[in-house]
Amino acid sequence: MSTQQIALSTDQQVQVSANVNGNMLETSVPAHLLLADFLRDTLGLTGTKVGCETGQCGACTVLLDGVSVKSCTVLAAQIDGSQIVTIEGVSATGSMSKVQNALWEHHAVQCGFCTPGLVASMTDLLSRNSSPGDSEIREWMDGILCRCGVYQNVVRAVRSLDESSQSAK
Repeated sequence: MSTQQIALSTDQQVQVSANVNGNMLETSVPAHLLLADFLRDTLGLTGTKVGCETGQCGACTVLLDGVSVKSCTVLAAQIDGSQIVTIEGVSATGSMSKVQNALWEHHAVQCGFCTPGLVASMTDLLSRNSSPGDSEIREWMDGILCRCGVYQNVVRAVRSLDESSQSAK
């Protein structure tokens, strides 16, 4: 991520070039615009949910250069030169990713509001550690609030990915 000075003027525009879900874009954004709002309101990627707008609920979590971040805590002006993956882009084939499929199969989705954030966070975790333990999975869920309480099912889902990869060997 490039670091550039951003003035606090609400009418100042910042030029950004980024890859969003495999598509290059070049545009100017208001200096004060949050990444979550840019994704939803400008690009129409409404899978990124906005809950608290304070970084507490995790519903807006996306992958920024492969790292899960809460998009309500990042300015759109900061994504210049970056790669963003939202829930709409986690699977290049248009079908569900392994993480999404595991969450579905293990009943780790209920209302779906937190699901995009969970998918981004678990995708990031599995890119770093293909065999995380229960406590590590729970650590990576920390900061993603689920009113439906699917946390244990998320642990089972992520663990099943490790089990299925071991049985394929």
